[in-house]
Amino acid sequence: MSVLSLIIKREFIAKVRNKSFIVMTFLGPLLIVGMTFFIAYLSSVNKGEVKTIGVHDRASVFVNDFKDSEDIKYVNLSNLSYDKAKDSSSNAFEGLIYVPEVKNIEELATKTTYISDDSPKMDFLMALQRTIDAKLNKENLEKLGLNADTIEKAKIKSEVQFAKFSGEDGLKFLNEIKIAIGFAFGYLIMMFIIIYGNMVMRSVIEEKTNRIIEIIISSVKPFKLMMGKIIGTSLAGILQFLIWIVLGGAIMIGASFFIGGNQEAVATSQITAEQAEVATNFMDQIHLYMNEIPVASILISFVVFFIGGYFLYSSFYAAIGAAVDSETDSQQFLMPIIMPLMLAVYVGFLTVMNDPHGTVAVVFSLIPLTSPIVMLMRIPFGVPLWQLALSVVLLYGTFIFVVWFAAKIYRVGILMYGKKPTWKELYKWLKY
Repeated sequence: MSVLSLIIKREFIAKVRNKSFIVMTFLGPLLIVGMTFFIAYLSSVNKGEVKTIGVHDRASVFVNDFKDSEDIKYVNLSNLSYDKAKDSSSNAFEGLIYVPEVKNIEELATKTTYISDDSPKMDFLMALQRTIDAKLNKENLEKLGLNADTIEKAKIKSEVQFAKFSGEDGLKFLNEIKIAIGFAFGYLIMMFIIIYGNMVMRSVIEEKTNRIIEIIISSVKPFKLMMGKIIGTSLAGILQFLIWIVLGGAIMIGASFFIGGNQEAVATSQITAEQAEVATNFMDQIHLYMNEIPVASILISFVVFFIGGYFLYSSFYAAIGAAVDSETDSQQFLMPIIMPLMLAVYVGFLTVMNDPHGTVAVVFSLIPLTSPIVMLMRIPFGVPLWQLALSVVLLYGTFIFVVWFAAKIYRVGILMYGKKPTWKELYKWLKY
């Protein structure tokens, strides 16, 4: 067995046998699912307390148009003077809507005021403006001798249908679903790179701090040691990811059987023909969407770009771990590594959403430091094979180049103690 394979085996076993790795492998998915359901539960249960808002309508125009909702209650204070209504609202209410008395009702479009010490929420402010606009428009139409109710009834709401040139029906919101899938996989790659890259860095720092590295380096070349750590840790990460996929699949299958069993337990007579038709149509729509999304390409590309991106960034992390004596000292070098990942997320989200085949999206999906994330966001929309192949070649080619100069830093820094390195020092190590 070669030295490199021994190092890979050692790193892999060390990571897999670690208690935190075992706990997070099985507990991580449960925590994520539990947190998701907990947040959904809080958002559905905690609607917030009902806020009371006073209305002082001197013009007697809007007082009957403000309707109570689940979280807002309106109280008519128009029978009070303005000062008393203001004092009452400041003490007991969330705010006060003041409608002054004007000669021309059109003036209320700019003179209606919401008074409160707290800045109002955007949705409340928009709803308030819609109510005022609707009332003023109706008054304006009646002033012109037009029946507002008749005009409202005459309005038609259109619903544009989608179709392909082949004659097949198109699917609505397909692009939004593709954006969500691409963003989710791109964000996963970023998180995995950061998590497992930090594992490589901490492993190097730990061996360097314990002086174990001095014994290891006497019989192993620094380059092989660095590559062994990167590959061994990546294999542990891939194993953990595969376990999560298996667990997720098992949970989904179990849930489907559970739901199916409950449905069978319910009497068939309780399910109407209309409900059955709706359920059938829903499942048909799911199959149509699944046929339009390249699931196999997304999964294969995820593995390819995850490995390439992880190898690329782990080389940086290993070099940083060799250059510093503690995780505290590594902070000054981590920002330039994390910045391209963050840039990739934002560029991918802002450009792929608007134009997945635009110049900016294509360029950043080819740049090796950002391609693992941006390309994953583009793949659901269909990427030309030459762009995909070029992106992979550039990514793995850059990894080989980065490993070459990262090994120079690793070779010198692995035996350096008691001195905080600077960017100038790292440049000198590269020249050795």
